[in-house]
Amino acid sequence: MTAITHEAKAGPNSLLEEVNSVRHIARQPILDAKGGVFAYELLFRTGHENRFFADANQATRIMLDNTLMFSLEQLSSGFPVFVNCTRESLLEDLVLVLNPEKAVLEILETIVVNEPVIQACRKLHAKGYRLALDDFELTPATLPLVELADFIKINVLAQPAEERRRLIRSLGHTQAQLIAERVETPEQFEILKGEGFSYFQGYYFCRPVQSTLRRAPSNATMYVELLGLVQRSPIDIQGAGRLLRRDASLTYRLLRLVNSPVYAIRQEIHSIEQALLIVGDQMFRRLVFLAISGAAAGPEGTALLRLALHRARFCELVAKHWQLDPDEQCLLGLMSLLPAILKVKMEGIVEMLPLRVPFRDALLGASVRERCALSWLEGFESGNWEACGSIESESGIPEAELALPYAEAIRWADEAGGHLH
Repeated sequence: MTAITHEAKAGPNSLLEEVNSVRHIARQPILDAKGGVFAYELLFRTGHENRFFADANQATRIMLDNTLMFSLEQLSSGFPVFVNCTRESLLEDLVLVLNPEKAVLEILETIVVNEPVIQACRKLHAKGYRLALDDFELTPATLPLVELADFIKINVLAQPAEERRRLIRSLGHTQAQLIAERVETPEQFEILKGEGFSYFQGYYFCRPVQSTLRRAPSNATMYVELLGLVQRSPIDIQGAGRLLRRDASLTYRLLRLVNSPVYAIRQEIHSIEQALLIVGDQMFRRLVFLAISGAAAGPEGTALLRLALHRARFCELVAKHWQLDPDEQCLLGLMSLLPAILKVKMEGIVEMLPLRVPFRDALLGASVRERCALSWLEGFESGNWEACGSIESESGIPEAELALPYAEAIRWADEAGGHLH
């Protein structure tokens, strides 16, 4: 029995059919100023090559067709979805298959803006679609689109700071909200908030601020120990009891749960171990995840924990391809974001647990077999198709064999993290 269990929602044939249609779609979060998920951008990869190479119109047509087979809600966990649009998809009304309540139409910077494009955008805006201008540069040609835009995305790595601020000032008259793309560090995030950006895209939120890195406080140490404990089945009840005695709040949660109508216990509870036996392994794992969520600060911590759950389930599902232990791979995915969640150094975390040397090396970023699944996933999350293709080639694993679990892990993480807000 693996560390994280789930119930199958569909038969293997139906699941395969679904994922065959979306196997080249990754998603990247767009966060608000508090670090909470605002939306997801869908990143598209065509075919089995190591990079996006095909005709952009074809890519968008396939993307739009995917939404008919695999709903936007499932791909985005119910959040708004930013979908890249080409000139063809705008002029030929192909984007009308998208739900205007969920979809944000992202006008690519490669589109030559002329009167037909402007008219198409006006028509779509009138139908209730929100428009985003990607990698925006202000020119006489793009000026009419500014008046229609709900979001303007600026690549903060592509422009010097002063040039970026000058562009922001020139957009002061618009009602569009600004999205900073390619935000790489928490320090950048803080600067950009002060410049007037409302939303932020990039994996800065996965990286703890260096100045706040510290030795793990006592509760963080206990959480790491608990993670090591709950990834085994069955859970060591005596060991869990010893750890819980070090955290009054988690013990309180456990006892409250046992006394709830869910269990309808008629007998008195005399020990923590007795309560653990009543709630069972799966519910106790959820309590541990809640404790970690509580330790994580605000919406940003919630977004990180959702991503950690997704990584954990994915690594567990694909462990067989590298002949690795699914329980250990599950823990690797979950622990990969603990430095950002608990604001501690990974070096400090690995010191707390009796880990195999290759597993320890994987957590510290070494290119070992134990890290292959996590490295592939990190590349897929960011749309780094070249890195994904390299791992696929070296491992001899077809891309579909990894992308199918990617989609399944999204569904599982949404269900497992349903209690997170």
